[in-house]
Amino acid sequence: MKVIQHSKEALQRALISNSTELTKLYNKYTEQERRFLEEGYNAGQPGSLFQNITVHSESDWIPAHPEQPQDFESFYRDLTRKTPSANHNTIYIQTIGSFGEARPQTDQYVEWLREYCQVFFHGVTVKLLPTVTVFCVFISRKPKDAFCIIGITMIDLYPKDSWNFVFGQASLSSGMGVFSFARYDDNFYRSYAGRLKKQQKLKKDDYSVFDGYYIPTISSTLLLRSSKTMTHEIGHMFGIRHCQWLSCVMQGSNHLEESDRRPLDFCPICLRKLQVAIGFKIADRYKVNLIKCGAACHSGPELPKLTQDFYSSKLWLQKCLTVLQSDL
Repeated sequence: MKVIQHSKEALQRALISNSTELTKLYNKYTEQERRFLEEGYNAGQPGSLFQNITVHSESDWIPAHPEQPQDFESFYRDLTRKTPSANHNTIYIQTIGSFGEARPQTDQYVEWLREYCQVFFHGVTVKLLPTVTVFCVFISRKPKDAFCIIGITMIDLYPKDSWNFVFGQASLSSGMGVFSFARYDDNFYRSYAGRLKKQQKLKKDDYSVFDGYYIPTISSTLLLRSSKTMTHEIGHMFGIRHCQWLSCVMQGSNHLEESDRRPLDFCPICLRKLQVAIGFKIADRYKVNLIKCGAACHSGPELPKLTQDFYSSKLWLQKCLTVLQSDL
């Protein structure tokens, strides 16, 4: 295992930058907010709110996909990134394809994800779009007030023949992304073992290969994993690239074990990027996130309480608020 540990000076440049303009912008934060953001300098130390990235094998994202790190200044000066505006301030969640007999539970599950997305991206509106078929997704149109659309499907995804799969993918330019529940359940691989004997060549509009695809059981673990991937892909649509500074939900992941290692929230550097894009008060965002992580799903008896896997995140959010609300 390798620990990626940046110096305090490197993290300071990544968070604040050496630019006089951006340093002045940073100094507009309250003293409590700055102290919280600078907790990242103590990553890996006992009691720190943030941790260093660990690479466990060459199959992990960072060694497998070398990328240029994006610091705050690079993000801020990126002319291609999109920012919510008065006319484009809504994140839409679009379910794609059938959810089978699990549809009633999944409707409540997707509503939970919508509510979670609303507090995670505090300051923008999040709405659900009606479900579309796999075929219709290619002819659907973005609503006029959309900042971005994130698609949710039970269908396994892969971007091209040289890739086995992706958990999700997003386009920064089009403001559209998608992620799949398929590989978040441990029974996924057993359900497909031995079913495909040879490669199938299908016509362009033939989606019959998706008939009878595996639908995972709704669980707390599935909720946690999909919350991470959903916010990760939407983060990309804000122009936030894969994080290589600290342990962060914006880290890339090549496999499920690596995805599970990611925390549920942003590191200070990525948080500053999001805060500048939306304009929320940092403490207010953590307050509403704490309420959501500690709450049960608004559901009937057929859908059990699904938030037990969020308990450690709830404790972490409480510690964050202790710093943000402390008297100096």
